[in-house]
Amino acid sequence: AMAGEGSTFRLRCSLLGHGQDVRGLTRGLFPEGSFVSVSRDRTARLWAPDGLNRGFTEMHCMSGHSNFVSCVCIIPPSDLYPRGLIATGGNDHNICIFTVDNSAPLYVLKGHKNTVCSLSSGKFGTLLSGSWDTTAKVWLNDRCMMTLQGHTAAIWAVKILPEQGLMLTGSADKTIKLWKAGRCERTFTGHEDCVRGLAILSEMEFLSCANDASVRRWQISGECLQVYYGHTNYIYSISVFPRCKDFVTTGEDRSLRIWKQGECAQTIRLPAQSVWCCCVLDNGDIVVGASDGIIRVFTESLERTASAEEIQAFENELAQASIDPKTGDLGDINADDLPGREHLKDPGTRDGQTRLIKDNGKVEAYQWSVSEGRWIKIGDVVGSSGATQQTSGKVLFEGKEYDYVFTIDVNENGPSYKLPYNITDDPWLTAYNFLQKNDLNPMFLDQVAKFIMDNTKGQTLFSTSNQFSDPFTGAGRYVPGSSSGSSAIPGADPFTGAGRYVPGSASNTVPPVGGVDPFTGMDAYQSAAAKVENIYFPKKDAVTFDQANPTQILGKLKELNGSAAEEHKLTEDDLIILEKLLSATCNTSTETPTAQQLQTLWRAINWPEDIVFPALDILRLSVRHPTVNENFCSEKEHVQFIILLLKFLNPKGKQANQLLALRALCNCFVSHAGQKLMMEQRDEIMTQAIETKSGNNKNIHIALATLTLNYAVCLHKVNNVEGKAQCLSVISTVMEVVQDLEAIFRLLVALGTLISDDTNAVQLAKSLGVDSQIKKYASVSEPAKVKECCRFVLNLL
Repeated sequence: AMAGEGSTFRLRCSLLGHGQDVRGLTRGLFPEGSFVSVSRDRTARLWAPDGLNRGFTEMHCMSGHSNFVSCVCIIPPSDLYPRGLIATGGNDHNICIFTVDNSAPLYVLKGHKNTVCSLSSGKFGTLLSGSWDTTAKVWLNDRCMMTLQGHTAAIWAVKILPEQGLMLTGSADKTIKLWKAGRCERTFTGHEDCVRGLAILSEMEFLSCANDASVRRWQISGECLQVYYGHTNYIYSISVFPRCKDFVTTGEDRSLRIWKQGECAQTIRLPAQSVWCCCVLDNGDIVVGASDGIIRVFTESLERTASAEEIQAFENELAQASIDPKTGDLGDINADDLPGREHLKDPGTRDGQTRLIKDNGKVEAYQWSVSEGRWIKIGDVVGSSGATQQTSGKVLFEGKEYDYVFTIDVNENGPSYKLPYNITDDPWLTAYNFLQKNDLNPMFLDQVAKFIMDNTKGQTLFSTSNQFSDPFTGAGRYVPGSSSGSSAIPGADPFTGAGRYVPGSASNTVPPVGGVDPFTGMDAYQSAAAKVENIYFPKKDAVTFDQANPTQILGKLKELNGSAAEEHKLTEDDLIILEKLLSATCNTSTETPTAQQLQTLWRAINWPEDIVFPALDILRLSVRHPTVNENFCSEKEHVQFIILLLKFLNPKGKQANQLLALRALCNCFVSHAGQKLMMEQRDEIMTQAIETKSGNNKNIHIALATLTLNYAVCLHKVNNVEGKAQCLSVISTVMEVVQDLEAIFRLLVALGTLISDDTNAVQLAKSLGVDSQIKKYASVSEPAKVKECCRFVLNLL
């Protein structure tokens, strides 16, 4: 039973089993009330409550990692695995997936290039992993679907949000990022040090904890709603109580803290320096794992509380712990000034308050327990000759780490001042800054500097700072979503002058190719009464942009050639050569394009960007011809060709060039050489092409949707999981901004083609929340093809 308000957590049991630090915990689904722990001893263990109500039994021990295991999560039940699966991540860079009753992994996920330190599972079998390699990866069953890139240091924490397609990552670069469909939507800044843990409160809110010793509550929209202070050192993990907003945290200050209504309601000290992890069970009990290898469970329920002997044994263990004053967990300690044992006669003022006394020359630390009305000994304070590998050995002051934080009393009755100092700092400069900051008399400079040097004797100049103190200045970093919309062009017409030729103005449809083709515009297909069959997808062939007016294109080319700079000017002969090329590729002559024609075209498409568009249009039309396609897309030429086209996709460039480059890329798909090149360069091309969505130009949106559709056609033929994932992510992202129904239609066909005959792709589309994105198009009245195609796609989802 859940205990009432204001009750206190007490020890339920201590579990021995792991040989080294317990680094991760998660509540289990099977058996009920169970949890899974992972440790530096390279194992994972499943613990189930035993019949006696108080303890837990180790059900089985799982091994599969060749190094420390650092994180764990449960993958929810599926038809195939009705009891769910257990995922563990380790320092061997791998993720092992276990069934609940086998000690060897079912399979291993490889792909990260460094320690996997965080895992989170979502619906439809998706798994999100975070790694020291600065990336997060999305996995579906045994395949990596996408990699989230953008953080500049290790990703310590990941969480999949309840709303589909949204994911959070927390990093040593001090930021948290929100990802939608694999792209960074928002960056949350505020923490002053590594973000170590994340916990979800609702669809709209989440919590984070960090090495700056604070917990923050955020809104998905980006606002920080609240900051909670209480810990005195790194906070490693955070976990939320079921059905409420209260939570627990653990950290490097030897404590577990329970937060209720935004206040730290209870502090439980443990006889271990690093309390690495915690999780809350369904019954509200708290499980914690620490650097002493012991798992401890705490409960509010009286019937589950440990016996008086066990609690006494725990308190004795705590009383014998030695506390290193250098970690700063107890504030600054001056042994000479401490009171004796009589000091413990006065009651404490709040739960978790610490008090130091001196007894027979020994310094002891006590903590006040409100519920029991007594001081409990939490350890002996011992001098330390420097930090060990186990402790961070750093003192926190104003959320930052220092080797020392001195207390300076300038005069007897005045206030004392804190002076933080790192061994790598210059003592004189530090002393000078300290006096400035506190408005103190500069004549103390020698004294303060000498004090620093005397108290840091024998310390060499080396920095013990963690390897993740963000080395980047952040300058020039690309923040997705920050780019301004590209220069809008008045009217949709970027061209001036008489006899205007407007790319794509005639129509956005493709000429009929015989039979009823949904791409031929509305009139071809109107019957609503007949039973509709799915003529839309999976689409088998690429969609191209064929509409042409060679006379206008050449006229514009000649006109611009007249005003071109000398080094770019084409001769009369060159213009005739391009005219021949156009007629050869627009099927008005039977000649084959020549090498000379292609060289001239290459020169023309390298014109300056303000005049290059007619040349790009010639390229768009001619690349459909097998000879031209082979020439530009073959092994020899393709690198420059792709670099050139990608350059035109820059959203800050001219919209006419963006449009024609996208159309040229679409038309590359007509031949084998072009398809091969497009697929090899898919990642680059898609990443660059998606940036053109920002311009709000419907013709560009149609071309972008068509490019995605042509990729879907190719990906339907080969089973390339990452390719499909990228394509789905692009569809989902572009759907958000596109208004034009022709573009929407082409995206729907692309989506249908991608997920046809592929259950993995269907699951991924669902986990990205694509179904909820497209529902609204099922009721579009005109053109009918949008509604019909949408309904066919929804049937698959």
